[in-house]
Amino acid sequence: MSVLNPPPPVLEIARRLEADGHEAWCVGGAVRDAILGHPHLDWDLATSATPDEVRGVFGKRRTIPVGIQFGTVGVLDEDGTMHEVTTFRRDVRTDGRHAEVEFGASLEEDLARRDFTMNAIAYSPSRDELRDPFDGRGDLGRRLVRAVGEADERMREDRLRALRAIRFAARFGFSIESATLEAIRRSAPHMNRLSAERIQQELQKTMEQVGRPAGALALWKSTGVLATVIPALAGIEDATIAALDCLALPTKAKPDRLFERVALLFVSLGETDARTALTELRFSRGEARRVSDLARIWSRVAVPMSGAIASGGIPSDVDVRRWLSIIGRLNLVPFMRMVVALDASRREASPSKAGGWRRLYRRMLISARRDPIEIADLAIDGDDLRMAGIPAGPWVGKILHTLLDGVLELPSRNERDWLLQEARRLYDTMRQS
Repeated sequence: MSVLNPPPPVLEIARRLEADGHEAWCVGGAVRDAILGHPHLDWDLATSATPDEVRGVFGKRRTIPVGIQFGTVGVLDEDGTMHEVTTFRRDVRTDGRHAEVEFGASLEEDLARRDFTMNAIAYSPSRDELRDPFDGRGDLGRRLVRAVGEADERMREDRLRALRAIRFAARFGFSIESATLEAIRRSAPHMNRLSAERIQQELQKTMEQVGRPAGALALWKSTGVLATVIPALAGIEDATIAALDCLALPTKAKPDRLFERVALLFVSLGETDARTALTELRFSRGEARRVSDLARIWSRVAVPMSGAIASGGIPSDVDVRRWLSIIGRLNLVPFMRMVVALDASRREASPSKAGGWRRLYRRMLISARRDPIEIADLAIDGDDLRMAGIPAGPWVGKILHTLLDGVLELPSRNERDWLLQEARRLYDTMRQS
């Protein structure tokens, strides 16, 4: 089993626990991923030691009571990295969101309370021994997500397990065992018991970890889970879900890819409904505002842009500048990635349309660098208008927007004399009407 190869700090924690007379086993996702040959940084341990005994072994300066009521103590290694050490436990009762546990259980009882067989494998570094009472290794070989024991009972214990099963299947390219999948369907109507924070976290994990997340979201929809946990997306088009696979997997170097994947799900709702849905899911105000801004933009330009590409024609420079003005420089990259992804997911997608999108994107990038497309790009501002005798008032904003419209039509108009002359004419017209 040397392929498991826990890192030295984990081996040292296990050694210290065993030297004090306790069992110590590596458990959870790290064991699963090591068997699959995937890297995993977070190695957790399960032990027969109680939380107080764990703190006694390592001292209070090196331990953090991160979830002590559930038996979990964080142990800091020499580099200050925390490793979770959890006492063997069994569930006493649960309401589908929170479990009440008791200690004094055996390793086998502890593994029996876990969600899926692939996550119910334990490894002893000192004995180089695997404990796999539910054939998790076999299910890994069969590429199968299967609940531990009775599937409906596992879902009742924690309704989030339905979403976790779907994420694991999509992440690893596995199937979901039939009884487990049916339990997920039966669990769907009860998943409104989950907190918005847990749903948001699971959605983000799916977008972060799954290379092709469309399959996961399609299962959210087909099992009835989506209609329960995010009602606003109950009617989402299959093409929108499929478009997720056209957006790249987020990385530490490119975290905005996560935003693009999440935003794509919500932009078709419109500005108000998108903001409401994201707020209900406890996304930050900034995230909700940014997506709702894109939804507003989407409702104005996505259809005409797609129509222009579908017709095979070449949009005029004026159209390109007007679309770009609505989108804005800061939103250009995410907006274009999303609209191209959605177009590519539709049945009528073709190489010629893909080429049309690439050419349009290049033109927009050039225009964004070269042309005045926002009010801030105008050669005058509100102070210049006041100095020209136009008093402060609601017409100032209207005048600036009208001036921008003229400049979008002909960028050479972005010259101080023309702008001030046109501004005075516009003000006189407004004052007389």
